[in-house]
Amino acid sequence: MVVATSVEALLPSSAGLHSLSLSSASTAGSLQLPLSPLHFEPTAGWGRFFQVRASTAAVESTARTSVAVVRIGTRGSPLALAQAYETRDKLQSAHPELAEEGALEIVIIKTTGDKILNQPLADIGGKGLFTKEIDDALLGGCIDIAVHSMKDVPTYLPEGTILPCNLPREDVRDAFICPTASSLAELPAGSVVGSASLRRQSQLLYRYPCLKVVNFRGNVQTRIRKLSEGSVHATLLALAGLKRLSMTEHITAILSTEEMLPAIAQGAIGIACRTGDEKMGKYLGSLNHEETRLAVACERSFLETLDGSCRTPIAGYAFRDKDGSCSFRGLIASPDGSKVLETQRKGLYQYDDMVAMGKDAGQELLNRAGPGFFDW
Repeated sequence: MVVATSVEALLPSSAGLHSLSLSSASTAGSLQLPLSPLHFEPTAGWGRFFQVRASTAAVESTARTSVAVVRIGTRGSPLALAQAYETRDKLQSAHPELAEEGALEIVIIKTTGDKILNQPLADIGGKGLFTKEIDDALLGGCIDIAVHSMKDVPTYLPEGTILPCNLPREDVRDAFICPTASSLAELPAGSVVGSASLRRQSQLLYRYPCLKVVNFRGNVQTRIRKLSEGSVHATLLALAGLKRLSMTEHITAILSTEEMLPAIAQGAIGIACRTGDEKMGKYLGSLNHEETRLAVACERSFLETLDGSCRTPIAGYAFRDKDGSCSFRGLIASPDGSKVLETQRKGLYQYDDMVAMGKDAGQELLNRAGPGFFDW
């Protein structure tokens, strides 16, 4: 459901016009209508207003034909909005026509995952809860492109959509945040770590079984506030999100990928559009960072082979090493950290090879795990 949106004023801003905002209970949004101090008189009624609109239609049409409006769909969290703004800025830099006033519009969409914060994701349907409503808005024509955190995107895209663009990947590592200890190793036995991620929970308990992990959901700001209020002793957050929010001052330590293997596609932004929408496809294609796209494809093929969900602790990381090859490391675990299986691969940094590498690594872990490993 679209909960906050705006439609650009019909008249050009250079005309010195104002806007009238009308709220709608059904959409919880606002519609911006032009209000001219020169031509609109409240006592004259709306008929007078539309007469004025008709008289200036030809001029407006000429002035606005070069403006290509792109509606960018996103969740409403501060981090999601930061990613949408990054997308907007890159589109404007790459395409001058999108730098015109009103050419780009950000549409906030409330997802089920944003509404239910008191339960683990695994109990309410998994990661797709952060993308379904946005996908519906895209397919319904309410938005033109959709900006996602790639780690929230299910392995199967909805029919009628494509994801032709990954922006350059941010740092994939996790950050340790704690007001009383400088590292995980320094936390006293029995310390409570807040995390909604089974991936983090399993790896944490594997290395530090004396610690306790509790469900800890909410956006970055909420979790840091809860930590400061003493709800938990420490928490782990994606370094990428803290960087995008300019909140790195909260970081106590950065965990290496050897200590905490990241989530599939962590730190990567993906942008989707409708299948067959050539105009949006070209816009997004111009922003695509191919090295990131290939790494994400490798990791997602690993996840797809494992048929992973939020009930399955799975981690994986593909990157271009110093030799120019693709290095991949994957992991599956039991939620309590008692069982951890890992594997590694190295091969050519090419799409087909990397997808095959991810599938092969996933199949190996499936064979090693045996039946029942994922039945938690």
